[in-house]
Amino acid sequence: MKTKVRIRFRTAHRWALGAIAAVGMVAWAAPAHFAQDAPSKSDQVVRVTSGLVNIYAVVRDKNRPVTGLNREDFEIEEDDKPQEIRFFSRETDTPLTLGILIDTSASQVHVLGVEQREATTFIDQVIGKKDLAFVLRFDTEVELLQDLTANKRLLANAIDSTVINRGAGGVVPGPFPTSGGGGTNLHDAVYLSARELLKNEVGRKVIIILSDGEDTGSAKKLSEALEVAQRSDVIIYSIAVIDREFYFARRVGFSGDSTLKRYAEQTGGRVSQVTRSEDTAEAFREIAEELRTQYSLGYTSSNTRRDGTFRKIKIKIRNQNYKVFARRGYYGATE
Repeated sequence: MKTKVRIRFRTAHRWALGAIAAVGMVAWAAPAHFAQDAPSKSDQVVRVTSGLVNIYAVVRDKNRPVTGLNREDFEIEEDDKPQEIRFFSRETDTPLTLGILIDTSASQVHVLGVEQREATTFIDQVIGKKDLAFVLRFDTEVELLQDLTANKRLLANAIDSTVINRGAGGVVPGPFPTSGGGGTNLHDAVYLSARELLKNEVGRKVIIILSDGEDTGSAKKLSEALEVAQRSDVIIYSIAVIDREFYFARRVGFSGDSTLKRYAEQTGGRVSQVTRSEDTAEAFREIAEELRTQYSLGYTSSNTRRDGTFRKIKIKIRNQNYKVFARRGYYGATE
């Protein structure tokens, strides 16, 4: 029997209902309902036009971002071949499009309140007049609570409206834990956010996931959601607020941190693991700090083939004590 996950995208104008089937097909009742009048902006993490590749990177020295670096401090390789850095800047004012993805499955019952409070504070501090954000929740379904907007009040109201679906994501104990009530659809949430809300935006594009990373019900695989995020030039951060008591009480293992780590590593983001809810504010502060201290590196790829293949990127920094956070590749153009 094929299960279906209900997808609900709500805007100020109307509802659009769709479903993702387990075979991976997506159907939309109204494909033109996404932010038709939202302002557009400039371009982000790897947008390829006529061979030009642009990458946003953050450099850290242990737990602090490194500022004041110059072009000469960086080297770029694509598929192990050196590339000439043609464009370099320190990014502070490039417009931002941000998605807040909130896990409302049962495993988050003890941490949702602090996530709501700190996410609202983050939005208030980070979103400027040139920026846009949306709020989405996921459990057995994916629901867009607030479409792209710069209105902080609307975003705060959407965050505050999230409630736990106590029938969702309840993990049934046993040698092979299964989901009770339909599961937690993290991959579907990432897939839809990247494809339907961020793909056609320009400027810096960022997703922040508030979840323990467990996915027990998505129609889309992690690899599918990750590919769409990469093709849409999205950086994915995660704040993993893990309620270990929830899993211990149900005698099941926890493995969601590896999922969140893969999303972050492949797109240039980071995972902040929070075992105490009061540390959530610090995790948001670190993300805000990174968004203010990014470097933009641009080069013209020496690979002129338009074959749509994935090209691996490696960014090296002169000071070997520093660590660079940037996406690990991009998909070449096809036409």
